[in-house]
Amino acid sequence: MTSRRPAPAARRTARAGRIAALTVTALAATLLTPHDARAGVPAAPPAEARPAQTARPADAAAAVDLDTSRAVWIDRSTVAWNGAEGAATTQLLASRTGSITADGATLAGDDRQALRLTPTTLSAAQRAAHPHLKEYAAWSLAPRDRHRVRDALRGQVVAAQRAADGTLLAATGVQTAGVLDDLYADRAAGAGLGPVFRDGRPTLSVWAPTAQRVALEIGDRTVRMRRDDATGVWSVTGPASWKGRAYRYAVTVWAPTAGEVVTNRVTDPYSVALTTDSERSLVVDLDDRALAPRGWDHYRKPAAVPLRDAQIQELHIRDFSVADPTAEPGHRGTYLAFTDRRSDGSRHLRELAAAGTSYVHLLPAFDIATIPEDRSRQATPDCDLAALPADSGEQQECVARTAAQDAFNWGYDPYHYTVPEGSYATDPDGTRRTVEFREMVKSLNEDGLRVVMDVVYNHTAASGQAGTSVLDRIVPGYYQRLLADGSVADSTCCADTATENAMMGKLVVDSIVTWAREYKVDGFRFDLMGHHPKANILAVRKALDALTPAEDGVDGSRIVLYGEGWNFGEVADDARFVQATQRNMAGTGVATFSDRARDAVRGGGPFDADPGVQGFASGLYTDPNGSADNGTPAEQKARLLHYQDLIKVGLTGNLADYAFTDTTGRRVTGAGVDYNGAPAGYAAAPGDALAYADAHDNESLFDALAFKLPADTSADDRARMQVLALATAALSQGPALSQAGTDLLRSKSLDRNSYDSGDWFNAVHWNCADGNGFGRGLPPAADNRDKWPYAAPLLDTVRVGCPQITGASAAYRDLLRIRTGEEDFSLATAARVRSRLSFPLSGRDETPGVITMRLGGLVVVFNATPERQEQRVDAAAGTGYRLHPVQAAGADAVVKGASYAAGTGTFTVPGRTVAVFRRAG
Repeated sequence: MTSRRPAPAARRTARAGRIAALTVTALAATLLTPHDARAGVPAAPPAEARPAQTARPADAAAAVDLDTSRAVWIDRSTVAWNGAEGAATTQLLASRTGSITADGATLAGDDRQALRLTPTTLSAAQRAAHPHLKEYAAWSLAPRDRHRVRDALRGQVVAAQRAADGTLLAATGVQTAGVLDDLYADRAAGAGLGPVFRDGRPTLSVWAPTAQRVALEIGDRTVRMRRDDATGVWSVTGPASWKGRAYRYAVTVWAPTAGEVVTNRVTDPYSVALTTDSERSLVVDLDDRALAPRGWDHYRKPAAVPLRDAQIQELHIRDFSVADPTAEPGHRGTYLAFTDRRSDGSRHLRELAAAGTSYVHLLPAFDIATIPEDRSRQATPDCDLAALPADSGEQQECVARTAAQDAFNWGYDPYHYTVPEGSYATDPDGTRRTVEFREMVKSLNEDGLRVVMDVVYNHTAASGQAGTSVLDRIVPGYYQRLLADGSVADSTCCADTATENAMMGKLVVDSIVTWAREYKVDGFRFDLMGHHPKANILAVRKALDALTPAEDGVDGSRIVLYGEGWNFGEVADDARFVQATQRNMAGTGVATFSDRARDAVRGGGPFDADPGVQGFASGLYTDPNGSADNGTPAEQKARLLHYQDLIKVGLTGNLADYAFTDTTGRRVTGAGVDYNGAPAGYAAAPGDALAYADAHDNESLFDALAFKLPADTSADDRARMQVLALATAALSQGPALSQAGTDLLRSKSLDRNSYDSGDWFNAVHWNCADGNGFGRGLPPAADNRDKWPYAAPLLDTVRVGCPQITGASAAYRDLLRIRTGEEDFSLATAARVRSRLSFPLSGRDETPGVITMRLGGLVVVFNATPERQEQRVDAAAGTGYRLHPVQAAGADAVVKGASYAAGTGTFTVPGRTVAVFRRAG
């Protein structure tokens, strides 16, 4: 299983840098749910034993296919299946041994038994619960056979139809998630799964309702487990001496992808600790005092920051320290690097915290399937990378040779959802990862930063019988979302999970609560949240809100939630459930990333044939780069002005009902501004939308600007445009996020998909003397080769140095100080935004490349043009304004040249500058 993060185009499109043509589009919507089964009444005489009376349909061979699962058993009494026309009988056939086979139009099976089906229709409630099945034919299980359902589900199940003369017309496997939920979910919902300690004795429990047998392999012993028929949970209680022991489950179960009954030896999906490389789970009590760092129970967290005020740094754990020579050598690339308070990285995070950054968002830190945890097995490039030319292809070639076995990956390859990743620990074998993860959280908290975890419950690293498939080897076909033919959906890049199924939804909630309570995580960012049901995310919110300091050691109501609300794939447009998408999550208190202003600020998209398509902060119309793809000057001007309207909507917090005059002179609301065919504004309140100009996906902001700004743009001006772009997010209503190092002009040498590009392209360089990462060779060919003709000339010519790197960072910190020091950047309601925020110069005469925002006693001018600009606000005339004291005393000498003439209400701002003015007196 490769960890290729954004594999299909649909996946990449839905993520941070989607091209306009594919933004917010629905892909296929043809799925169902999972499979398994068995029954127990005598079967009718085999039709194949009787002579056929009628000819087989021409497509009968295709209709008989046990490698697919086109029938969907949605509850204990109903099957949905578009089978053959004119069938006289429809049955479910069950075999405990998995003996049912098909040879053309013949079914064989030594122990098959039948459950009879009669035609019915789906009820309104069933169609609402399974909207993707609403056009399916429905079949009702004969009442006399319904007591056999539980037994049928513990083996192979086949749906079959025959003509009146016994000719086999259709046969297929059966998806069974719906019926499993109907039978077991209500009672299993409260089950404590995984290791649970009581009075020092552990009970190990696993939900495996379709298993024929489950045994616990612990140490050198195999112990039988007991099945609870009401819940489908198998469990065993052991002695206190089991504590710390390695274990796994031996699950005997029908596996559709294997076509047989198998015994899978598999780790616990509710693992809380693991051996190296996840070979075994460990019997561990997270409340064990030995696992708590010194002071863990009593240290003071930084004050909670409401989501609408959050300023977030997105950071990869290994990137943080692996190239930091000031970090302890043994700590580089690990959790413990965050405890090195004298390191350059830690110092920089504290500076950001002092300026107003409130959260560090950690890329996936749960157990990852694609990183070798044993350091002795981690490969490293064997080339002198630093000696190669800036525009050479040799660096990427050398890095690619070891990429699959090195220590780097973004980590969107979940293996065990509730265990810290072992490669980030100094010792991956055992509980050091638990202790060191907690030490990291504590250190970040003590540095003034709360901690967000990036969580990836929308897919697994593998499915079926693959070695890193855990869930699907315990309850085959249940945890993964299945398409109409029973294959696993992979629109997220990998094997999609079915978070709409009750026990997968429970796993999400239980895992999040564990991270919050046991690791004091302060927030969660949901990867591809639009693939979750809205109800699942709200269940997480409800569970967190129930956590209290007295009972749980944390105040769950202060934990923030946000995620990617993209709408695509087999679930698009609420095809299977009400999704946790941008528009659907408005008003819930859970934020979604907003791509609207991001695209307008940067310009174009990451999959443009020419990466030089410009935007507001990259010189569109006002500083053209000569790319024909930007269009004529008139087209550029029109697009730039529309971009400015999108940015204005972003500055309001993406409010749907915010009304203003757009650049065509029309009175519009945020929802009335077009974003590639979708409403630009979708938020109900500040905090519903999260603003950003770059993140780990697609080119870093510096690299995007390198492609888009004119080639002869000076180093100083590149830095200024970087700060201007960051300002559009930092000075908006609602939360804002930036990729760690973006304030330092961080580059990945133009790599737009660095998920597996190694430390060479990904590491953050905190000391400006080490550069910003640009010019480290052509980016990896797999995702960038088509851009090499554009990249090569830049890599050897674009340069920035310490003055630009440190200057941009200081200017960004000044903006953070302004944002966190002025209450008007933290308006709590849409009504307050409507009353306090305006764009006084918006309309037909708006200056291309300049946005002027009035916010209470503040006026903010974003001047993206190369020239000094005057903005006359008649309503401000006679009122005294002066440059905000933070900028007046700040690091940027250019902004200090901004001025205001009270007599005319004219604000004058230098080129490529964002200036904040405050009312005097």
